[in-house]
Amino acid sequence: MLVQLNGKRVELAAEIATVRDLLQSYQLQEKIVIVERNGEIVDRARYEETPVADGDRIEIVHFVGGG
Repeated sequence: MLVQLNGKRVELAAEIATVRDLLQSYQLQEKIVIVERNGEIVDRARYEETPVADGDRIEIVHFVGGG
């Protein structure tokens, strides 16, 4: 399936069905991130049940500490 991820067209593996699967595929499941799907922020508690579908626009914001 093709999605737009952080502004780039990306082909995802067939086994990626949910936001949680997507985060795991990028090794971000343990990090603090904000996920926006088709213009709406996805509640962290709903990552497992929120589907990822062909043509979705997904933005993932990952926070990095520093000084």
